Amino acid sequence: MKIDMDRKLRDLVGAKTAKTFADVLAIETVGDLLRHYPRRYLKKGELTPFRDLEVGDQATVNGRVKKVTVRSLDTKAEIPLTDVQKWSRRKTLTKVVVTDGERDLELAFFNQPWLATKLTPGTAALFWGEVTMFRDIMQLKGPGTEILDDEDLTEAEIERRARPFRPLYPATAKLPTATIERSVKIVLDSLEDELDDPVPALIRRQEKLLDLVDALRKVHLPDTEKDIDAAQKRFRFEEALVMQTILAQRRAVTDALNAVPRPRAAGGLLDEFDARLPFALTEGQAEVGEEIFADLARPHPMHRLLQGEVGSGKTVVALRAMLSVVDNGGQAVLLAPTEVLATQHHKTLTKMLGDLAEQGMLGGAEHATKVGLLTGSLNAASRRAAMLDAAGGAAGIVVGTHALLEDKVQFADLGLVVVDEQHRFGVEQRAALSAKSGENTPHVLVMTATPIPRTVAMTVFGDLAVSTLTQLPAGRSPIQSSVVPAKEKPDWLQRAWARVREEVGKGHQAYVVCPRIGDDVKNAADEEGEFVAGDDEGPKKQSRPPISVLQVSEALAEILPDLKVEVLHGRLPADEKDAVMTRFAAGEVDVLIATTVIEVGVDVPNASTMVIMDADRFGISQLHQLRGRVGRGKVPGLCLLVTDLWAGSKSYERLDAVASTTDGFELSRIDLETRREGDVLGVAQSGRRTSLKLLSVLRDEDVILTARHVANSIVSVDAELAEYPALRAFVRQALESASTEYLEKT
Repeated sequence: MKIDMDRKLRDLVGAKTAKTFADVLAIETVGDLLRHYPRRYLKKGELTPFRDLEVGDQATVNGRVKKVTVRSLDTKAEIPLTDVQKWSRRKTLTKVVVTDGERDLELAFFNQPWLATKLTPGTAALFWGEVTMFRDIMQLKGPGTEILDDEDLTEAEIERRARPFRPLYPATAKLPTATIERSVKIVLDSLEDELDDPVPALIRRQEKLLDLVDALRKVHLPDTEKDIDAAQKRFRFEEALVMQTILAQRRAVTDALNAVPRPRAAGGLLDEFDARLPFALTEGQAEVGEEIFADLARPHPMHRLLQGEVGSGKTVVALRAMLSVVDNGGQAVLLAPTEVLATQHHKTLTKMLGDLAEQGMLGGAEHATKVGLLTGSLNAASRRAAMLDAAGGAAGIVVGTHALLEDKVQFADLGLVVVDEQHRFGVEQRAALSAKSGENTPHVLVMTATPIPRTVAMTVFGDLAVSTLTQLPAGRSPIQSSVVPAKEKPDWLQRAWARVREEVGKGHQAYVVCPRIGDDVKNAADEEGEFVAGDDEGPKKQSRPPISVLQVSEALAEILPDLKVEVLHGRLPADEKDAVMTRFAAGEVDVLIATTVIEVGVDVPNASTMVIMDADRFGISQLHQLRGRVGRGKVPGLCLLVTDLWAGSKSYERLDAVASTTDGFELSRIDLETRREGDVLGVAQSGRRTSLKLLSVLRDEDVILTARHVANSIVSVDAELAEYPALRAFVRQALESASTEYLEKT
């Protein structure tokens, strides 16, 4: 019976095995199974009869165990086979003699005495390794083995198991790689000789790619390394092409939407603001500004990512874009992830604009607007006034948090949505805000200071037009970073507090950042949802809960009793948070102990030092963001990453990486290498299985760019893929998965 890729797996492997595949790996069809690619290959020699073995060959033999002995390498004494389990941690030599009935072959296994209980006399098995001679006895060097536990194995099955490259699959205890391998073989034997191929024939010829059937057979049953390379090359391109086609179609849909053009207008707020700037824009800021103005002038919505180093001046670029929209009679919204950041942005924009933000007020400029603030903790009167200003159009710029997404919040003419730290918001939230613009789609500008893995992935895959700021404005000071191993070298932590005292003595200020507030521990996670686990050595294996703001506050009351210390975290009332930040910004507070609410947007140039407690409990990009709060003035910054980990662990290496560079883009690549891409077409950032199987964003950028060019060429002349039904089917399948919902909403 010949089959196609959509046939249910139970038709071939039986209902019981099929149910296990569905329950354990969510594999239900032939296509699902064949695209469950081997994670690696076990390289063995060619299956060779005993009589044909030659010294130097890398060979595999099929034989039965004739004799097995275990000796101690220390005493040279033979160990009774009944006692071998007791020697699992001792130096031993296990010798196994195997035979084909005519000739014998000897194998030596070091420090594996337990094999004697598996390779008992009479056991049939495959053995492989390099053929050598020792004292006129033929041996296999560095042997591997696979027991053939089924007495009724056919010669064909034995030959399959003895192939020079044995596929090893992502597997579980309930579904071992051998079961997957047998099932794949059954399916491949029944596969059609021709299948609908999502990669068009012309493209396969141009890129020298295998067709689908040949690639499937070679990825699962390779005879050579070239087979593996050719098959994986084809499937990497296929994954990239499907992704890029989806993104090209989405860009085509976006380009077809209507947006009100907001071209730069002469003699308005923007020109007045530029004339008052107390500093010159960097070359990068000017260039990115022109890119954005060109997008805003189009009758189709801008969809642009603005990424730049911490402190590279993204806020100025965004404000100039907002002013261009206001000059054209529209409104702009700045969406921030926290109230602290929203409040900080409101103050920053108001301060930068001066009397240009005082429309209708005594002393306001001739060309002026109003900058509104809308957060969840505003009192009823302030909230009502802010909503009226937004709905009536009095507020040309509105800054806010998730409160902006509520149905009751409306705008007179929403022309631009600016999303700060875009990775903090789900697509549904951004879509909800965009929907408030009525028939016309607003322009969208999303910003990030340090791309986290998913952001890097989306950037490489081309979901957004990208603008990058790499220059830092003049006046920025360097930041020195060091890891403080508090448990390994406790005196270093004491020195850290001494440095804080020294910096305060020089008239500067310091931050101390903690992973949690200090109330009940909830599975060692941060109550504010800011906690990011680093890797397998993260919170689940920590011997204690994360250090808290309240713990450190109590400790510093004794260590630094003469300094003015205050705390800041997300559970404080909004007015209290605002008061604390105001006092800190005014220099009335020496040391601010905070959670990650100060991660982004907080700008206190006099703050020179940051101590991050339990730094290993934060992600790489989060550490870089936090570090960006110091060194913002003329004083060099110092960031101390405190950890209880010992040197040599993976998490410690991550901290070393952060301490070794202040290049946020380099750190984002390290982060991506550590955590993979997340679900590129979904909303996951980490901790969930990637939608990519063979394609790697970092390694395969050239493949992705080639696929992007091909996808754009196809979609530009056939947006519905009418001439490419196989590719259309793959795209539809990808879009129907839950992980791609966000594409339909962007």
